[in-house]
Amino acid sequence: MHYDSTLVEARIRRFRGERLVPALYRSTAPLALTCWEVPDEPVPFVDAVGQQFLPAEHGMMWGRPWGTVWFHAEGKVPAAWADEDEVRVELVVDLGFTGEQPGFQAEGTVYAPSGRIIKAVEPLNRGVGLDTGPGGEVDVYLEAAANPNVAQSFLFVPTPYGDKATAGDARLYRLAQIEVGLLDLPVWELQQDVDALLGLVGQLPSSSQRRAEVLHALDRLVDEMDPDDVSGTAALGRSILEPVLSRPASASAHHLHAVGHAHIDSAWLWPTRETVRKVARTFSNVCDLIDENPDFVFAASSAQQYAWLKQSYPELFERVREKVASGNFVPVGGMWVESDTNLPGGEALARQFVLGKNFFLREFGVECEEVWLPDSFGYSAALPQIMAAAGARWFLTQKISWNETNTMPHHTFRWEGIDGSRIFTHFPPVDTYNSDLRAEELARAERQYAEKGQGTMSLVPFGHGDGGGGPTREMIAAARRTRSLEGSPTVELSGPRTFFEAAEAEYGEPPVWSGEMYLEFHRGTYTSQARTKRGNRRSEHLLREAELWASTATVRTGAPYPAEELRAVWETVLLQQFHDILPGTSIAWVHQEAERNYAEVAVRLGAVIEAAARALLGRGRETAVLNASPFAVAGIEALAAGVEVPAAARTVTRTGDGFLLENGTARVEVDATGLIRSLWDKTAERELVPAGSAANLLQLHRDTPTQWDAWDIDEHYRRNTTDLVEGAALSIVDGPAGQALRIERSFNASRVVQHLALDASAPRLQISTEVDWHEQKKLLKLAFPLDVHAERATSEIQFGHIHRPTHANTSWDAARFETVAHRWVHVGEPGYGVAVANDSTYGHDTTRSTAGRATSTTVRLSLLRAPVFPDPAADQGSHRMEVSVLLGANIPDAVAEGYRLNVPPRTVPEVARTAVEPLVRLDNPAHVVEAVKLAEDGSGDVVVRLYEAHGSRSRGTLRAGFAHASAVETDLLERPLEDAAILRRDGDVVHLDLRPFQLVTLRFAVTG
Repeated sequence: MHYDSTLVEARIRRFRGERLVPALYRSTAPLALTCWEVPDEPVPFVDAVGQQFLPAEHGMMWGRPWGTVWFHAEGKVPAAWADEDEVRVELVVDLGFTGEQPGFQAEGTVYAPSGRIIKAVEPLNRGVGLDTGPGGEVDVYLEAAANPNVAQSFLFVPTPYGDKATAGDARLYRLAQIEVGLLDLPVWELQQDVDALLGLVGQLPSSSQRRAEVLHALDRLVDEMDPDDVSGTAALGRSILEPVLSRPASASAHHLHAVGHAHIDSAWLWPTRETVRKVARTFSNVCDLIDENPDFVFAASSAQQYAWLKQSYPELFERVREKVASGNFVPVGGMWVESDTNLPGGEALARQFVLGKNFFLREFGVECEEVWLPDSFGYSAALPQIMAAAGARWFLTQKISWNETNTMPHHTFRWEGIDGSRIFTHFPPVDTYNSDLRAEELARAERQYAEKGQGTMSLVPFGHGDGGGGPTREMIAAARRTRSLEGSPTVELSGPRTFFEAAEAEYGEPPVWSGEMYLEFHRGTYTSQARTKRGNRRSEHLLREAELWASTATVRTGAPYPAEELRAVWETVLLQQFHDILPGTSIAWVHQEAERNYAEVAVRLGAVIEAAARALLGRGRETAVLNASPFAVAGIEALAAGVEVPAAARTVTRTGDGFLLENGTARVEVDATGLIRSLWDKTAERELVPAGSAANLLQLHRDTPTQWDAWDIDEHYRRNTTDLVEGAALSIVDGPAGQALRIERSFNASRVVQHLALDASAPRLQISTEVDWHEQKKLLKLAFPLDVHAERATSEIQFGHIHRPTHANTSWDAARFETVAHRWVHVGEPGYGVAVANDSTYGHDTTRSTAGRATSTTVRLSLLRAPVFPDPAADQGSHRMEVSVLLGANIPDAVAEGYRLNVPPRTVPEVARTAVEPLVRLDNPAHVVEAVKLAEDGSGDVVVRLYEAHGSRSRGTLRAGFAHASAVETDLLERPLEDAAILRRDGDVVHLDLRPFQLVTLRFAVTG
């Protein structure tokens, strides 16, 4: 017999498409349709059902971009259907779904007349089970969301749909179907059999006996079933396939723990208000699926999303609560949102866990021990310690599989952070967090699993995600058919804890990955949407001030502590640290909303600080200065209030064609083009600008990523560079602190104004840069060539810093051509260094170059980008940023400089008192206070969070400036730990012994 397997396979696929799929519903019946179009933003069910509904029909165009249409469907299930068996009565919906993936187009929520959500409908999840039978009444409402396809197949072309103001009014979708249907269960089951076996055929080698056996069974099915009576011969078809479906898997097959999931981006190509509805749609789907499959487990992260559900859909939230209690619905992650981990400050990352875990404990009595971050764009080396301090045991991520250059060597390992903390980590080899459990994905997981021979299992998160939707009944069917199927990995419906406990038990000594998990991709996320990033940085430091002064006012004066207001502001700031908001990769709507929220945060926290200051200082005719920094500033003690010691006035001198800024420690020479030709350190007697180079050099690059516009900076940007040296206008201007050099230059349609000022008494050059930015697909960098031989650059991260090579010896080094830093970068050689600090910039690159035998180091800050997708107007308009260059700086100097620039003293006029003693004093500058607040439980206890900032083992003391009964070390949730940092207590003094970068939370029980 001549047997062409390719033709056979094509025959089977055609039979599936032309015969099985159309036979899924034995019959459908029409319903009477009416509709009401919501004029603007979505409204609740109770408001919608009271409106005037007009006639609707199949084929009608509906849905303006971001609009909502409510459909009302009424009718009866045909009585004749009573004669049918092995069927299920369903509502069948097609809102005009396209071939694009779920979550990026129209979606719907089906309600009972009582207002109870029944289930959602989406492109690959169109059926809704009805409680009524033949002859029964059908009465449902469907809230249809006309979400536009912003992604446009990810062509990365500008789209008007990301902003309601530009999205237009044209209807987007044609209503195809809202009917009652009779699902043929044997045909549906047969389709799942065929899909499982066809998928398996595609993964087996052509020489495989198993492949031939399966293909022959499928071929025989087509031969023996009646194509004109699929329903009547479906049982026959299933019996033909049963023998090949029942063949068990190999004993050595890779084992997959399949965990239901729906990665719901809290904002991305849709606004947060739409995410609220996506959560309701997804969670209602999941509750329905759990009811039909009691062994199914679904994991969902992000306390914020549960909080939205509780506020907007309380009945559904209670159903979720019941599923959590039964163990089927599992809150995971313990964070407020799945945040970015590169850009948030240390205290903000800590609060992601404080607010997230407290919510899950309060609402469900669940403590999340796994951290669930599948889609963030790289992972800070500070994260293992923060996770451990929050009580986490395990970590899951997926995105690191997107590396462009190097492949991560492990899938199961221990991840070690900067302080030595280690977390058991899993990186699913299936390479997706949106699996549908196809054979292709299962085979990929087994093929790529790096721990073969030592480990046997991995986790696969399955369900439609990004835009939500979650698992479907077809995915559950796929899991059941591959529970033990020859030629396939084995699949177990499982939960996160079940997997992690089993994996940790079988692989007790996994390899260790030390340091950051740098994503070799999406490097533009350190820079895109600069206003969002600036708003985050300012909000983080305002929260620091507000909590410090509110706590001080409560302890010193008994003023009420604004706990609820502070928590509400934290929730706003933490939401906007979501991994598609703070990185700058969302539509215009999202970033416009973020900027409005940051403005409101500033007003609200300003009111908190003002109230606390007045409680502490009273009203009068004096002027006081509040110093929230952990370091003394302007003669004012750290964390205290006092009278500012005025500094000498700064001066600028004209010198022929250039200008000179000089004090007793440094001299700065600027030429007529506005470039710094000399940075002379008088103390060290050395020049910092390499011969022939210029500092304060603005450079404009072509920025045309190969793929993801707002996400990526690709290495080839360096090949197209324009130094902005022409057309500068320089002048000396007077300001409150003395003179500064003003430099104005224009290029293309943009304009830059800089003010350069040398501190009157320190070797510190301050550069204020204002940009009116009107470029597209351009990258603006600010360069400082420095005559230091630095083998590595040191960058501040959360609660510490990391070192990165400045060379490109290996592929790992070369791929790290754009890096993230928080408040400062330090470069140096033994005995000498320079710190470059900033107040709102995150993206940097640090490189080495040579001139003759001399090697110099260039630090560049990435100031602005101008991607056109997903926001065509990203970063357009006005920006302001501060940068300082501190000569002769070591790491401790850099730490202090970062705080100086970001936590400036706050002047409070018209007060009666000018002095406020700090709540705590520390005697070791390596021990840095990051937060002073009152305890989350409302007890009035004072909580102090500090860390070792210099990267060295150190001892010191903390003196509390208030009466207290006890001082204990706690975790981030303020629960007592066995003391690791406290050596002993002597009255008000706590003696501390800290290892490098150790994070410590102390809780003081206030008395009196």
